[in-house]
Amino acid sequence: MFWDNKKKSADIFDDLNFKSMGDTAVLIEIGDEISESINHKVHQITNLIESQNLPFIEEIIPVYSSLLVNYDPLKISFDGLIEWLKSIKNQQLNQNKDSRTILIPTLYGGEYGPDLDSVAQHNHLTPNEVIDFHSSTKYLIYALGFSPGFPYLAGLPSEIHCPRLTNPRTAVPAGSVGIADSQTGIYSMPTPGGWRLIGKTPLNLFDQDSSSPTIFSPGDYLKFVPLGSQNEYLEIENLVTAKTFSVEVQ
Repeated sequence: MFWDNKKKSADIFDDLNFKSMGDTAVLIEIGDEISESINHKVHQITNLIESQNLPFIEEIIPVYSSLLVNYDPLKISFDGLIEWLKSIKNQQLNQNKDSRTILIPTLYGGEYGPDLDSVAQHNHLTPNEVIDFHSSTKYLIYALGFSPGFPYLAGLPSEIHCPRLTNPRTAVPAGSVGIADSQTGIYSMPTPGGWRLIGKTPLNLFDQDSSSPTIFSPGDYLKFVPLGSQNEYLEIENLVTAKTFSVEVQ
């Protein structure tokens, strides 16, 4: 059935910008800056659209301040999709999935975080102070990208901001925790990268063979939990390899 919704109702999308991205996608721009309030609205709208379970919506990709809606042009026109989006009532926007906080066990410094000392020196701190700042914060996941399962996180304390490496590494191990300017993130698989590495988690962030390939989603929060020793790291790593480790969620 070709869907062409002409319903008129409260317009929660009046302040948004819709852009055609070819003949199968619409970009919904919510703002032009990186902020938690804008990103929160991105995920509210994403969850609202997903909750409709409509046959013409194929995929929704939320990022910092916008979301891409892939649709089937044989089932709905571009204009029909925009009209449908604008027909969603105001009160529905308040519906949202419960946010979760995923705890990320992390071993900081040494071979696991070779740039910890340089981050400390840049900010006139001790390595332990960098660890304290980094692990005391709860980070909002703005988006997943760069590589599958890589989380872009909000909320890095200004005390530990640090520029990217002048010469990026050709290979960064999966699980590496890095800092770049005002952001922090976790490499989900081995890739080149220029972020400063301060630690490493034994968790597997992306499993393509799993029905849920990532352990978190945009809109969730992450909190890094420092590990006390390499033995503790290796113990968790063995459990992850055996697929018997349960990620702690608050």
